[in-house]
Amino acid sequence: MSWHTSRLASFDTESTGVDVENDRIVTAAVLLLGDGRPTETHTWLTDADGLEIPEAATAVHGITTAQARTNGRPVAEVLAQVSALLAEQAAAGVPIVAMNGRFDFTMLDRGLDRAGLPSLLEQAGNVEPLVVDPYVIDKAMDKWRKGKRKLVNLAETYGVRLSEADAHDAGADALAAARVAYMQAVRYPRLQGSAAGLHNLQERWAREQAESLQEYLRKSDASAVVESAWPLVPRPRAGA
Repeated sequence: MSWHTSRLASFDTESTGVDVENDRIVTAAVLLLGDGRPTETHTWLTDADGLEIPEAATAVHGITTAQARTNGRPVAEVLAQVSALLAEQAAAGVPIVAMNGRFDFTMLDRGLDRAGLPSLLEQAGNVEPLVVDPYVIDKAMDKWRKGKRKLVNLAETYGVRLSEADAHDAGADALAAARVAYMQAVRYPRLQGSAAGLHNLQERWAREQAESLQEYLRKSDASAVVESAWPLVPRPRAGA
């Protein structure tokens, strides 16, 4: 049985910005799926640790500073619940779909560290999560396709319903990402099989993609560096 026909989880976040070291998760969603359908849907809204949510971020996900402060729960409380649910899936060997998962898993990791909470790996009993990343997969399987590769673009490419209005809602994005991942496995039989095998392939693909982009960028900026770790960027070393 291939991973895409088994139990799946899907994870997505929206945030105050794209700086994984300093920005905060604003909304999060974890969906559990069976037979391609959600069996459980968990969504959260945080108070963003009281930080201002920039207008540019609000324009993406629709959450204002006032909404977060009035209706959001403490970030540490939310991340404890999100990580506990993901750790349970990881420990059980359930693949976790995450579009551009490097961002979401690193944001979660830094938030847990900031709150003094155990890492996802620690909570999962040192069982590494098996991640399925539609973004990495699409770049590997259809390398030369022109156009953007945001989730809404991949949804259109793989015949998954996701309107512009629904995009960047964490719950809607998590569901769309899971469906895109399923359709990728259908379209490209090479992706089928064990989740562990696919995870290892994506580690290599993500590294190669980063190296290729870095090589391109260094034609105009010799100091350009593109992160190659996937699905989690290691924490900065103390004093680095």
